[in-house]
Amino acid sequence: MVDVAPRTRAEHSEQTVAVDAEVDAQLAETTGEASVDVESLARQLLGTWAEVRRSAREFTKNPELHDIPGLTLDEQRERTLGQLRLLVEHGAVHRAFPKSVGGLEDNGGNITAFEELVAADPSLQIKSGVQWGLFGSAVMHLGTEYHHTTFLPDIMSLKVPGAFAMTETGHGSDVASVATTATYDPATREFVFSTPFRVAWKDYLGIAGKHGVAATVFAQLITGGVNHGVHCFYVPIRDENLQFLPGIGGEDDGLKGGLNGIDNGRLHFSDVRIPRQNLLNKYGDVAEDGTYSSSIDSPGRRFFTMLGTLVQGRVSLDGAAAAVSAMALAIAVTYGNQRRQFTAGSDTDEEVILDYQRHQRRLIPRLATTYAMNFAHDEFLVKFDSVFSGKADSDGDRQDLETLAAALKPLSTWAALDILQEAREACGGAGYLAENRLVGLRADLDVFVTFEGDNNVLLQLVAKRLLTDFSSKFKNADAGALARYVVEQTANRAYHGTGLRTLTQTVRDFGSTARSVHELRGTNTQRELLTDRVETMIAELAQKLRPASRMSKADAAALFNSQQNELIEAARAHGELLQWEAFTRALERVEDAGTKQVLSWLHDVFGLGLVEKHLAWYLIHGRLSPRRAQAVSAYIDRLISRLRPHAQDLVDAFGYEPEHLRATIATGVEAERQAEARAYYAALRASGNAPVDEKTLKTKASKSR
Repeated sequence: MVDVAPRTRAEHSEQTVAVDAEVDAQLAETTGEASVDVESLARQLLGTWAEVRRSAREFTKNPELHDIPGLTLDEQRERTLGQLRLLVEHGAVHRAFPKSVGGLEDNGGNITAFEELVAADPSLQIKSGVQWGLFGSAVMHLGTEYHHTTFLPDIMSLKVPGAFAMTETGHGSDVASVATTATYDPATREFVFSTPFRVAWKDYLGIAGKHGVAATVFAQLITGGVNHGVHCFYVPIRDENLQFLPGIGGEDDGLKGGLNGIDNGRLHFSDVRIPRQNLLNKYGDVAEDGTYSSSIDSPGRRFFTMLGTLVQGRVSLDGAAAAVSAMALAIAVTYGNQRRQFTAGSDTDEEVILDYQRHQRRLIPRLATTYAMNFAHDEFLVKFDSVFSGKADSDGDRQDLETLAAALKPLSTWAALDILQEAREACGGAGYLAENRLVGLRADLDVFVTFEGDNNVLLQLVAKRLLTDFSSKFKNADAGALARYVVEQTANRAYHGTGLRTLTQTVRDFGSTARSVHELRGTNTQRELLTDRVETMIAELAQKLRPASRMSKADAAALFNSQQNELIEAARAHGELLQWEAFTRALERVEDAGTKQVLSWLHDVFGLGLVEKHLAWYLIHGRLSPRRAQAVSAYIDRLISRLRPHAQDLVDAFGYEPEHLRATIATGVEAERQAEARAYYAALRASGNAPVDEKTLKTKASKSR
């Protein structure tokens, strides 16, 4: 049973003290030689493609690749285009392309190197991603040998800068409903492109505003009066003078909230004709007489297969978000270790701001999240490489990859914005200066949460996959079987099924909160808490949505819409569990005992931080008693204080050097300024010439009376 006995204020205070003391006692048992072997931890954080990542970071030290705040819009765009040429000269863009055209067919290494460009300039990273990761990849993955040999060499060399024209003003995430049409004309053996109305304009397209001379355009393929759904085509859009070709029009998107080195723009088409061969026909083809054929019979599966080949954008955004989070925390923790404010514990010396508990609470849990993001991303990258290299390329593998991408990209990009904002605030006014990069990075990463799939839409895809997997268990079961399962999830499991029983008992049953703290420390307990939440949420949703199969389309849609928020929350919980599991596996690989001790505390801060974040759910569903819920926060606070001495080592292990961070406050200048100030006041006091504080005089006068 859950402990709901009323408490007096005195009893509550006594219990709080008891919780704190018992938490300290539990932590004391785990305290060995806690230290961080920065070098070995840094090697682990480099991930599976460590040498590629190390080489990419060395390359990004080049000042010619760095952003320069304050440039005009045109200056930023031209500088970024010039940076792309440097990438070509350096051979940094060929890694993923086929060996037949000079590539290396190294998909994991390609993404690894690409995401490190964010340290140099996010505009450079995203513009290169448009050119080679979207425009070029569409040709590579959706085209066949003809397209590879005809188009890829000029794309790889940047002779043909190009746009990826999928999104329309009226349809972003709903790609299946784009309105641009490509109608086949058998008389001329050409496709005719048309934009039927304004919201069908292709929009927000990188490289389309100024520099693009071609585009991969997604349109509804119509032949013989039949719409075969969305397909991709290679379409020239400008001539050698960068003037639009006949029938093509467009606009520049102009100044944006960030990433202004990229010339985003709009395109529209009026009876634009392209050769039949420009259809990227790996998954669907049209013969000269207009006959359509495809190796995939199902239009729905064909559509999702095409889009699935372009999942690498989400992979790279997940990695870039983790990288920027690490950079932001390296800046904020370094500054927090040097900046002094308020004489809280001394009459003369001000305190280092990272010694304040609130400052630690702001940064260290986010540091734990960033470690989880980094470890999860490396596993994600390995999965991506396995699928795209063909090592594990079944339909199931591709579906798992797409679900993983849809789960992790939202969590990491949202977390990056949160971390950048908190780091900015933690650095005070200094954090608001452009020279310290936090505000610039925050502006540039803002769009990460809505491009390559709006985060909320992606999480709905995850929830649908989870529901599909869950429903497969009950394919032939009646409603009663499902209801019984839900009851088991929401009640029996909590009290009788697992070790969670100890966390839901009353304090009187067990007599000591120390036992609950001991349970909370356990990896299996944390796994149970996080897994149980996901499974219960999905089971409850399945029960609520089960009537939809017997409803009209409109009523079923309304029912689904009524549960949309819960669907997204369940998917988010699933993503959090994936990150926690990746952190857990990474912790098991740590060999140095001192480092393992520190990382185990950080791991607990992440895992129990998720429990703390969702305490209301755990209390409502009877997974934790109020007393044990109280122990969660108390334990996290104590862990954070244990981690404080290691915070600098933990951010140093990310491996970002001054040339990457390029933040004045992370160079040691603040320590020099503070040392100068302290030396000045110490000398003044020693000289006997220091002015007397008015408060001191008043205190002496009061005592004399």
